[in-house]
Amino acid sequence: MNAKINPNKYDLAKFNLAKFNLAKFNLIVAGGKTGGHLFPGIAIAQALKAINPGAKILFVGTDAPFEIATLKTYEFSHKAIMAKPIKGGSLFGKLISIGFTLGSLIQSLVLLVRFKPDFVLGVGGFSSFAVVLAAWILRIPRAIQEQNSIPGITNRLLSRFSDTIFTGFEITKGMDQNPKTRYVGNPIRRTNSVQTRESSKESNRATDIGPENFTLLVTGGSQGAASINHAVMEALTLMDLAHLHIIHQTGLAEESQIQKAYAKLKVSSTVQAFFQDMPDLQDRADLVVTRAGASTISELTLKGLPAILVPFPHAADDHQTFNAKILADRGAAILIADRDLTGPLLKETLQGLMKDKKKLKQMGFAAKTLAMPDADKIIAAAILNTKDL
Repeated sequence: MNAKINPNKYDLAKFNLAKFNLAKFNLIVAGGKTGGHLFPGIAIAQALKAINPGAKILFVGTDAPFEIATLKTYEFSHKAIMAKPIKGGSLFGKLISIGFTLGSLIQSLVLLVRFKPDFVLGVGGFSSFAVVLAAWILRIPRAIQEQNSIPGITNRLLSRFSDTIFTGFEITKGMDQNPKTRYVGNPIRRTNSVQTRESSKESNRATDIGPENFTLLVTGGSQGAASINHAVMEALTLMDLAHLHIIHQTGLAEESQIQKAYAKLKVSSTVQAFFQDMPDLQDRADLVVTRAGASTISELTLKGLPAILVPFPHAADDHQTFNAKILADRGAAILIADRDLTGPLLKETLQGLMKDKKKLKQMGFAAKTLAMPDADKIIAAAILNTKDL
């Protein structure tokens, strides 16, 4: 069983915060590409900057447009390195990936020598491997943060080279008995001034919702999900749409198509490829239809939001299904496998929940009991505590 970290050990009130504020501290956050890896890293960076505003933080990852744009929005510096996943593919492909890994290791060693980090945090994704390994070679304090109930291959490998393993779920396969493991929950990012300005127009479209309306939030994650998009649109054609408002994150590929479908249905809706301020929109929702990534699960529990979870079927080691089962087993969510998702099934599930306000309330309460809202602060304090400030 994972050791549940004692928050009092890193109680910020016990630290001399003035000393933190004045101290020089350099942090590298390694990994990213997808929101599931990137957003927890951003949350930890935000918490550390709140404690030590003078800290220098550098994200090291890929050149993926989503990663670059997101870090620009949150005003964090970013450096891309060469990296490719090793898992899967042909032998020739794996040899090429190993070559990229050696190249990224050399890049990482040079980067660490120049940046002189006091700490390196890996948040998952193949780009984190070389950076954390380089930190191990240079004997720089390091940790990994594993978001899912089943760790990805990168974090499984890096667990051997890390001083500490921070986990988002109490049961994390393969790490439960590791004495370095600390269960703290998944960090949740906060909005900042830049993000608020950029998202104000898109968010304001969802604010004019009457109290009599039932608000349904639909999202397939940062990239969208075609199966969820199509099932939702089919379900809506079978439903009474009066007093229903839908906030739908479609993903870029299907934004135009889904917007046209909503226009034909003439249902009250706010539809976009991606919303910058998802936590704010969650505050307005009565029910969510979503994938089951670790960050999404943590946001749902923090908000106490009932959900219909449709795990991404191609997630590594099917970890989203295991994430979803944790909520479903506690009565906080309804789990529908992607292969079983149809418009008629979703319509019946939605209507059943919309009519049963008592069950929705019970699901929300069950979700709230699983929340660990201080993960970002605990990890940030633990990182700062590694240096004698």
